[in-house]
Amino acid sequence: MLKLYSWNVNGIRAVEKKGFLDWLAQSGGDVVAVQETKAWPDQLSAALLNPTGYQVDWSSAEKKGYSGVGTYSRSVPKTVSHGFDDERFDKNGRILISDFERFVLFNIYFPNGGRGPEWVQHKLEFYKRFIEVVSSYTQQGRSVIATGDVNTSYAEIDIARPKENSKKSGFMPEEREAMNHFFAAGLIDTYRHLRPTEVKYTWWDMVTRARERNVGWRLDYFFVSSDLKDYVVDAEIHDQVMGSDHCPISLTLNI
Repeated sequence: MLKLYSWNVNGIRAVEKKGFLDWLAQSGGDVVAVQETKAWPDQLSAALLNPTGYQVDWSSAEKKGYSGVGTYSRSVPKTVSHGFDDERFDKNGRILISDFERFVLFNIYFPNGGRGPEWVQHKLEFYKRFIEVVSSYTQQGRSVIATGDVNTSYAEIDIARPKENSKKSGFMPEEREAMNHFFAAGLIDTYRHLRPTEVKYTWWDMVTRARERNVGWRLDYFFVSSDLKDYVVDAEIHDQVMGSDHCPISLTLNI
């Protein structure tokens, strides 16, 4: 069994103070992908850089305190790429592509379109490039696992208040339509594959204390390429885990 986790930690240094390393140690994760780390490696503690049993790869934004992703893994990947080979997207620390031979893992912090129409367009272009790069692997027969904060709730079941948010970035029609291209490219939303009617969220607005009322959005996903579909054993949202405005999600595969 292979167990993977993904968590937008909203600041790796902040979540360290809230027990992240204890959570990591007891998680049982073979791979743990974190997003929105908001740090460069030289700003991190030795415990975050070298936790027992894991090696870690980081991708940091040129701008300090912004974006960033990290992948903790029990085995060392064959290769690690830090971008899509596209200058529009590769400076913001949003991308880690780790080749574990049996599969290629995409750990992605997708852009947020909430700052205006130009950011929505940038987000949609990022989605398109993501699919192009994923397809370059699957067309070679490679198995792909893609995870991270996609920053879009795909369906009405994935958001507590769909009507009220239909014109807000994260649930706009063009963003949801863009996610259809993920599925057209052969990616499978593992949580919905196993739990087609279950209602759980992965993000809550901290300002309005929405988590206390469970008024949330499902923004975080594990996707697998179609060749891995029959190996999916479990997919879960761990909404009881605190420490960020997002909660961890997990995927278990029998490979």
